[in-house]
Amino acid sequence: MKFNQSNYPDAQTITGEAVERYLYAMLPQRDAVLQEMEEQAEKRDIPIVGPIVGRVFTQLAQMIGAKKVFEAGSAIGYSTIWWARAVSEGGQVIYTDGDSKKADEARGYFQRAGVSDRITVHVGDALEVLSEQNREFDIIFCDIDKEDYPRAWRLARSRIRRGGLFVADNVLWSGRVSYAAGNPELKPSQQESTKAIVELNKAMYADKDFFTTILPIRDGVAVARKR
Repeated sequence: MKFNQSNYPDAQTITGEAVERYLYAMLPQRDAVLQEMEEQAEKRDIPIVGPIVGRVFTQLAQMIGAKKVFEAGSAIGYSTIWWARAVSEGGQVIYTDGDSKKADEARGYFQRAGVSDRITVHVGDALEVLSEQNREFDIIFCDIDKEDYPRAWRLARSRIRRGGLFVADNVLWSGRVSYAAGNPELKPSQQESTKAIVELNKAMYADKDFFTTILPIRDGVAVARKR
């Protein structure tokens, strides 16, 4: 199955089409559950991180021995499954999404993937759920409405343990961040979301308590490690 680089209709290919094709051609076959989720995401235009980013998530979690992951913005639970498999038995992933129908669909996938015992599902505002967490996480993953990215960072940074990670998707925003100073062709909603992502990127790199890198894969993935 060919997986689209991005589910955004006006998305640019960050890595270039030839490189993109090569990267996806190198991927091992995913199991039936992930393949079905990828097909549904493409068919119904549901944004998911895709298998290349999913594998990066697995590496990141395993490299730091992550057992506690908070996911802000989970949709049908595609990335949730990658995190849940990475934390392995005894680990916990908190799923959050405001759409109860997507949460119900995600529960079905979790059951079929054999990871439902590692996932706690919250239906509602992801940042409200995060604000109620009085504990530290190994990883906090951010994939909510882009206008809320700066607020997510402010809430998350104190809830990540030392050596833990803040991970954010779409931080290159189809290349729009490169002309964030202003582009009359952008819709107002795109301008606001782009400004918010640029604000997040600047905040992460400027924060002396974190070491940040942006990986230019798919739509850009930021990884900030707490010192």
